[in-house]
Amino acid sequence: MSDRGWGFWARRRNSSMASPSTQFATSRRMGIYDPLHQISMWEDTFEGDISPNIGVSSIVQVDTRLLDNKIEYTSHESLGPPVDNQAAKNSDKSQRRLAQNREAARKSRMRKKAYVQQLETSRLKLAQMEQELLRARQQGFYTGNALDMGNAGFSGTVNSGIPAFEMEYGHWVEEQQRKNAELRNVLQTHISDIELRIFVDNGLNHYYDLFRMKLDAAKADIFYLMSGMWRTSVERFFLWIGGFRPSELLNVLMLQLEPLTDQQHVEVCNLRHSCQQAEDALSQGMDKLQQTLAQSMIVGSPGAAAYHSQMSSAMERLDALENFVNQADHLRQQTLRQMSNILTTRQAARGLLALGEYLQRLRALSTIWAARPREPA
Repeated sequence: MSDRGWGFWARRRNSSMASPSTQFATSRRMGIYDPLHQISMWEDTFEGDISPNIGVSSIVQVDTRLLDNKIEYTSHESLGPPVDNQAAKNSDKSQRRLAQNREAARKSRMRKKAYVQQLETSRLKLAQMEQELLRARQQGFYTGNALDMGNAGFSGTVNSGIPAFEMEYGHWVEEQQRKNAELRNVLQTHISDIELRIFVDNGLNHYYDLFRMKLDAAKADIFYLMSGMWRTSVERFFLWIGGFRPSELLNVLMLQLEPLTDQQHVEVCNLRHSCQQAEDALSQGMDKLQQTLAQSMIVGSPGAAAYHSQMSSAMERLDALENFVNQADHLRQQTLRQMSNILTTRQAARGLLALGEYLQRLRALSTIWAARPREPA
């Protein structure tokens, strides 16, 4: 090659080495990877630490590993904290859920325990009432029913309404004792008449519930109700058409209600007189019923037809017994209501307490009488 040719190539080589940036820009614009220019850039970056004997492929491999490590480190660094926060949130949520489950289980155990205790209390009360019923039968309270059921030629049947009434009346007596104790404590405090009136109304309604119970029992077995077998022996001694006589009850309460005003004395005396008149009318009606029933049972003409006619007439007369008991209970209820209207609120409270304690003493006397020592026969 001539001197002119060598000079041209030398100038071109020097121009290329003097402007590497121009070559790199041209390569990038063309989209071509220039390894020689990349090597020169790494040499400048690491200040000549790369050995000239290392090949281009090795350098590219090292660079790839460095980029992978950088990407992996960057990804771990960026994703690390959110994963920890999510785990903490899940842990807190699990703890709250466990706490809620423990609280629900504790409440469930408490409800179960209270329900079991209630069942046990009910079982004990039922067993106690069964013992009292058995004791009453052993003392002869149910002799009349036993004779009816043991009559030859008839199959005795037990009315389901009577055991229900006995159980309900037992609860009524327990509730009355509780109300007496409550009323006694209230009267010892400085309670207003408005508040005291609530206790008086509750006490009156308690006796009204008894009259409602007796109304249902009369439909089930009127003779059972009139015989007073559901009461104690001493209570039966004062029995009048299935309950207490209103006029006699007023005589007992008057001793506990003093002092009364003149107007109250007049009204109570008028009420007692009205009660006595109603009691006499009902007693006379009962006597008349007994006479007509006895006359209808006298043996008349023989024959089956006459027998059935006789029994039908007697059954019609016995239906009037239920009406007599209902009228007697209505008179008792009206007497309590009229006395409550005549008396002041505090006097009415004292009267209800006196009535409750009077009936409670009668029941206590019956228990003492039944437990008295007896001489051997």
